[in-house]
Amino acid sequence: MNKTELIAAMAEKAQITKVDAAKALNAYIDVVKQQLAKGEKISLIGFGTFSVVDRPARSGRNPRTGKTIKIAAKKSAKFKAGKGLI
Repeated sequence: MNKTELIAAMAEKAQITKVDAAKALNAYIDVVKQQLAKGEKISLIGFGTFSVVDRPARSGRNPRTGKTIKIAAKKSAKFKAGKGLI
């Protein structure tokens, strides 16, 4: 399912227009991005939890040359599914 199909399904389920469903979905995505950028955790009971994890620096291998390279530390988004999701 892509974003357009998700918007159509949301509009049908909530009995709203596709425009309103698109606004709601875009607002949700924006809020999640903002909170994760702040390092906050978002918990939706029955659905799951979005959080930010720190990935430490590590060494890796360039698949083309086989040379060892250093991979910098970074922050990454993580989603853990809730019990009610699946």
